Amino acid sequence: MPLALGALGIVFGDIGTSPLYALTECFAKTADGTVKPHALPVTPANVLGLLSLFFWSLMMVVTVKYLAFIMRADNRGEGGIFALLALVPKAATFPFKAGVTLAALFGAALLYGDGVITPAISVLSAIEGLGVATHALEAWVVPLTMIVLAGLFVVQSRGTERIGRAFGPVMLVWFLVLAVLGLVQLVSEPSVLAAVSPLHAVRLFERDPWHAFQVLGSVVLCITGGEALYADMGHFGRQPIRLGWFTLVLPALLLNYFGQGAYLLTHGWVERPFWALVPSALLYPMVALATAATVIASQALISGAFSLTRSAVQLGYLPRVTIVHTSKEQEGQIYIPEVNTVLMVSCLALVVAFKESSALAAAYGLAVTGTMSITSVLYFVVLVKTWGWSWAKALPLLLLFLAFDLPFFLANAIKFFEGGWFPVAVGVVLFAVMTTWKRGREVLAGRFQTTLMPLTALLEDLASTTPHRVRGTAVFMSGNPDGTPPVLLHHLKHNQVLHRQVVLLSILHENVPSVPKEEALTVQPSEQGFFRVLWRTGFMQTPNVPAILEAAREQGLVCEPSTTSYFLGRETLLTNGEATMMTWRKTLFAFISRNALSATSYYGIPPGRVVELGMQVAL
Repeated sequence: MPLALGALGIVFGDIGTSPLYALTECFAKTADGTVKPHALPVTPANVLGLLSLFFWSLMMVVTVKYLAFIMRADNRGEGGIFALLALVPKAATFPFKAGVTLAALFGAALLYGDGVITPAISVLSAIEGLGVATHALEAWVVPLTMIVLAGLFVVQSRGTERIGRAFGPVMLVWFLVLAVLGLVQLVSEPSVLAAVSPLHAVRLFERDPWHAFQVLGSVVLCITGGEALYADMGHFGRQPIRLGWFTLVLPALLLNYFGQGAYLLTHGWVERPFWALVPSALLYPMVALATAATVIASQALISGAFSLTRSAVQLGYLPRVTIVHTSKEQEGQIYIPEVNTVLMVSCLALVVAFKESSALAAAYGLAVTGTMSITSVLYFVVLVKTWGWSWAKALPLLLLFLAFDLPFFLANAIKFFEGGWFPVAVGVVLFAVMTTWKRGREVLAGRFQTTLMPLTALLEDLASTTPHRVRGTAVFMSGNPDGTPPVLLHHLKHNQVLHRQVVLLSILHENVPSVPKEEALTVQPSEQGFFRVLWRTGFMQTPNVPAILEAAREQGLVCEPSTTSYFLGRETLLTNGEATMMTWRKTLFAFISRNALSATSYYGIPPGRVVELGMQVAL
C-alpha cells in the first residue's frame, strides 16, 4: 500500500529536514568571522570531499544498514530497539548477555535525549531563515521558535493522526521543493556530481586526517533519522517506507545536498548554503514551508518517545504513566501527558540556553550515534542467536556497520563539553531510573513470593472455616498467575468476608509487540466461586480491566459492573530492609513508586468500585 501523506512526514521528517543545517555545520567560518572548531574551510576539494561523505553515509547507513538489513528484524511487524531486544531468546546464553541488555536500555534512554534536541534544532534552523531575509527579524527567531514548539506540544493531545493529516501534504511539497532547489544549481554546475566517487572522501582524509575526522560529527547530521525509520516500521510497514525512500526522499535529499555544494563551488563561502538556494522573493514562503516541515519532523520524535515509554512500561522498565489512546482505529496512536510536558519544558529550555541551531548541533548526534552502534550489536546477536547465522557469516556484517557507526560516534564524542553532555546526561538519568525500577520490582516480587500461599491451600481453608459470603464479584489483581494475591489474604484477615464470586486477574506481559485477542484470554474456573483469569498482552498494548472482564463472558465468567468491586494493594516501601540494593537506589525506587500512576487509572478500572488495602514492605 502507498505511504499516506501524513505518514510521509512522520517517517521521514527527521532525515528530511536535515538539509537545513547539516552542510552548514561542516564549514569553518560564521557571518561574524568566528572560526568554528571541528569544521573545514570552503575549498572546491573540501566541498567535493564532504559531499562524497554525505552521499556514502546516506547510502551505506540508511539504505544498506537500515532499509536492507535492520528492518528485516521486525518483531511481529514492530521495529525499534525494544522490539529488537525482545527478539533475543530469553533462554539464549552468550558472553556479556547482561551487558547487551543494559546497552539496549542505555540506547533507549539516549533516544529520549535525541527526542528533546530534534524539535529544538529543527524548528530553530527553519525560523533562522528570517534572519537571512532581513536582519531586523533576527531578534524574533528565538521567541517565534518557542511559540511554534509550545504550540506543537499543546496539540499533541489531539493525536498523531490528526496532526499528520493536517500537515501531511506539506511534506510532499517540501521534498519536491528540496529537489527543485538543488536541481537548479546542479544544472549550472554539474561537475559537483563527481563527488559520487568515494575517492573524494578518501582524499579529504589524506589531506587533513584530524579535521576530516572531526567534521564527521557534522556529516552525521544527514543520517540521524535512520533510527527513526526503523522505530516507525510498525506503524507504516517495511515496504511503504522503502518505497517512499527510493522514489522520493533519497532523490530529493541528494539533489538538495549536491545543489548546495554546486552553489558553494560557484559562489564560494556562505553561512547558510540551504537558504542561499532560495530566491529572495520566496524567502518568507520558504520559511513558512520549512517551519511546517520541521514541525512534522519533531512530531516523529515526540510520537516515538510516547511509543518508547509505553514499551518500557509494559516490559517493566518504567512505572505506570497516563496513556491516552487518540485513535479508535490505530492501537499505536497514543498520547502520554507526563512525557509531553517533560519534552516541552526541556525543548524550550534548550532553545533559550543555546539560541542558535549551530550551537545546538554540537549537542546533536552523540545520542543517536550511540543508539545506532548499539542497534548494530543487537542485530548481530539476533542474527546469531535467533536466526542461527554462524559467527563467520554475521561478523563481517557487524564490522561493516560499526565501520560507519563508531567513527561517527567518536567524532561526536569529542564535542562532549560543547553540548554533547546533554543527551548523555538525559540518558544516564533515565538509565538509572529504568534499571532501578526493574530491580526494585524484582525484589518486591521476590519478597511476596516467599509468603505466597497456593490457591489450593486457601480453598481448603475456606471449606473448613466458611467465611461470610456477600453478593457480587470481587476482582483481585495478582502479579503471580499461580498463588493467592497478598491483597486477598489481607482482605480476609481484616474484613473476614468474601464475595460469592472471586476473580484472580493476572496480566502477563509477553516479549512481543501485541497478542491477538483470540489468544490473549484464559479463564480457569475453580471451586467455591473462584475464577483465575489470565490476560496476555504485548509491549505495544495497554490492557483495560473492564474490557478483559467483558471478554471473559464468552468463556462463562459473568461480572455485572454494578456489583463488581476491585481490590488493589498499595505498598508503602521502607528502605531499611535487607535487599541487595544500594541505599540511593532503594530511596529512588520508593520515590518513583509513590509517584507512579495508580493501577486504577492505568488499567481503566472504575474508581468508584475500587478498594485499596495498604501494606508496608521493607526493601
